[in-house]
Amino acid sequence: MTAFSTSQVTTPQNIPPADSKARVSQFMKKLQDDICQALEQLDGSATFREDSWERPEGGGGRSRVLREGGVFEQGGVNFSEVWGDHLPPSILTQRPEAAGHRFYATGTSMVLHPRNPYVPTVHLNYRYFEAGPVWWFGGGADLTPYYPFAEDAAHFHKTFKQACDGHYSEYYPTFKRWCDEYFYLKHRQETRGVGGIFFDYQDGQGQLYRGPDVNGLAGVYSASIGDLKQRTWEELFAFVQDCGYAFLSAYLPIAERRRGIEYGDRERNFQLYRRGRYVEFNLVYDRGTIFGLQTNGRTESILMSLPPLVRWEYGYQPEPNTPEAQLYEVFLKPQDWANWVTPVGNV
Repeated sequence: MTAFSTSQVTTPQNIPPADSKARVSQFMKKLQDDICQALEQLDGSATFREDSWERPEGGGGRSRVLREGGVFEQGGVNFSEVWGDHLPPSILTQRPEAAGHRFYATGTSMVLHPRNPYVPTVHLNYRYFEAGPVWWFGGGADLTPYYPFAEDAAHFHKTFKQACDGHYSEYYPTFKRWCDEYFYLKHRQETRGVGGIFFDYQDGQGQLYRGPDVNGLAGVYSASIGDLKQRTWEELFAFVQDCGYAFLSAYLPIAERRRGIEYGDRERNFQLYRRGRYVEFNLVYDRGTIFGLQTNGRTESILMSLPPLVRWEYGYQPEPNTPEAQLYEVFLKPQDWANWVTPVGNV
């Protein structure tokens, strides 16, 4: 395992525009507004509570949380915009050339925990960093079902593939593999869910994969493409916007289809048990959680991604030939969902 490092070469093509921070900040706030408005309409009974906060070292944000709704037991959609003198170790390990520069970071992140076990949990995050001459975009979205349907996983992936393909045909196959790699619980040897897309450190230069395992599936695939032609700041910003706005089309139809399915204690208890995996990932591996805590962000906002209720069970094993077993056998292993045609045994 080796950390990615590159020295960004500043050229007229990849210098951010003078209003880069303002434009990305405006997009991130609009993304938060659009998602919150659509989710309130979907939920039908609860509304988001907003808390604005300031960071003593510079910047702040607005946290919006919806609780005890008709669809969502809890959901949070956060916007943050922070700046300061020093980037935290979690960033400098990957981008050491940013050391010694003041930094600016902005982003929108979201996690939704539905009440009905048949409606999947979903996560989204898009972010932008500048530190002296260094800048990059990152982000993605992923789906975590409890009682999965293959057509839902396929719809989610196909929607994001379409958004990616509008910019470059190799984005989706690289970032899908990277998502499977990133949202993986090593201590459990299982993926967190059915994935989606994930990317980071995109500055328009070099290879697409900028992760720690160059010998993994994403790294090997990216290396087979080779270095791309230089992509401009404007091109990457357009790509990130399209991915951000694709979320509602990717998720709302799934939630609408599954929200009315009846469930009992068995399904609810399994959902709460599987939520434990979400907690484990976010507290052990999640890069956004680590960055927020290391930069003295607002703790309540950082940890809003955790579910309101969760349970652990010692030595759990699903019964054979059950929907719970199918989750482990099929859906927690990477699949080619974007090209899914034949059902793989829907529950």
